[in-house]
Amino acid sequence: MRKQKINLPVKLLILGLVIFTVLFFIISYLAATLKSLDYFKIKEVVFNKSEGNFDFSYLIGRNIFNLDLRKESRYISELYPDYKKISLVRLLPDRLCIVFTQRLPLAYVKLYRYFYVDNEMVLFDIANGQAPGELPLIAGLEKKISGVKPGKRYNIKELAIALNIIRAARANILLKNYKIKRIDVADPANTTCFMVYPVGPTGNTQAHTVALPQVLEVRIGQNGVNARMCVLADLLNQLKKESGNIKYIDLRFKEPVIKFKDVQ
Repeated sequence: MRKQKINLPVKLLILGLVIFTVLFFIISYLAATLKSLDYFKIKEVVFNKSEGNFDFSYLIGRNIFNLDLRKESRYISELYPDYKKISLVRLLPDRLCIVFTQRLPLAYVKLYRYFYVDNEMVLFDIANGQAPGELPLIAGLEKKISGVKPGKRYNIKELAIALNIIRAARANILLKNYKIKRIDVADPANTTCFMVYPVGPTGNTQAHTVALPQVLEVRIGQNGVNARMCVLADLLNQLKKESGNIKYIDLRFKEPVIKFKDVQ
């Protein structure tokens, strides 16, 4: 029988596949050999935090290429749940950088002890264990949240209402002088906010005017928080001169109710 001739393009294709296969195994072998060298073993772990008790000694000596960065990131995030995100970056040939992204507290919550809460409704530890008075306090969640796991998101309606109030107040320029001191969400329908604001001048100490803080009670409820906070801002803007005489403002009804203090 007459032999079939293999045409030139097919020969070239077969030759190319053979060469590619050989090169692939050679390069893979060289890469594996290089990665196994001590030159690529982690000798130092650096991070972007100047404070904190971090121990990453378990990473020293491991091959920088064989390290699963995502897996290690998840593991370290579990060790340090107070941080929003933890990323790992290779610094060739032998250093590893760990980048911590801090959680920003929006308020603190009173439970069996105090916890920070951020914009994503994640509870996390307060460093010194003391309640930070400069942030709003959210109260009334003792029966809603128990056995807190720091770093976990708590999708609780009452917590969401309180955070919405804080965000709405911060976003409204007319409320910039009114600082939220406490929000009570024990009964969502009667959610109440206590705001501190300066009323002055009320006195004079060594020629310096003193403005004494006042507390305003605002009954907001649980529905239409953003709209009600806008109504509050407009009311307070209109009643600037009388703000010191207001006992409480109730926004839970169609028309806001203003109760003034009894004037002696």
